[in-house]
Amino acid sequence: MLKPLLAPDQHLGAYLAKETGRDMVLWPGSCIVHERFSEKELIKLKAENPNAPIAAHPECPAHILDHADHVGPTSSILKYVVENDADTFIIATEPGIIHQMEKTSPEKTFIGAPGMDGKCNCNQCPYMALNTLEKLRDCLRNLSPVIEINEQDRLAAKAPLDRMLEMSPSMAQNRPPTSGRAY
Repeated sequence: MLKPLLAPDQHLGAYLAKETGRDMVLWPGSCIVHERFSEKELIKLKAENPNAPIAAHPECPAHILDHADHVGPTSSILKYVVENDADTFIIATEPGIIHQMEKTSPEKTFIGAPGMDGKCNCNQCPYMALNTLEKLRDCLRNLSPVIEINEQDRLAAKAPLDRMLEMSPSMAQNRPPTSGRAY
């Protein structure tokens, strides 16, 4: 039996493999934001804020996740800090979520996890800023770039997506028809 390939993030893959017990092939890629967090500096920050729970995205390396009180996707982290009684949190993921946390819980304090020098703004992804609404609009308007694949590979890739959508009836009802083109 073939092992599933999980891409593009090896840390997310390792976390999912640990949580599910599945043996997977992990693509050796990772997010530079999550790679830059420093375990040593995180431990120092936690010592300075001993009552602050650490919430981390599963794309963080295991040595960061090992210190987290909560690991989850963005929506889960947001729910965790809103529902938790703590007044200060250490957040190990991109800073956009901290802005959302400050809007939903203005009475709480959110500290971004530190990088190697203990104070850098390393959780700012230089590549995320390359994605703009104008570029998305242009892609949708022009239907480009187009990725062409042969029918056998398209059907093989479509099968797990169909199974996933079947698990969510509301998603299955609203999904667009699929063709030989992926946008």
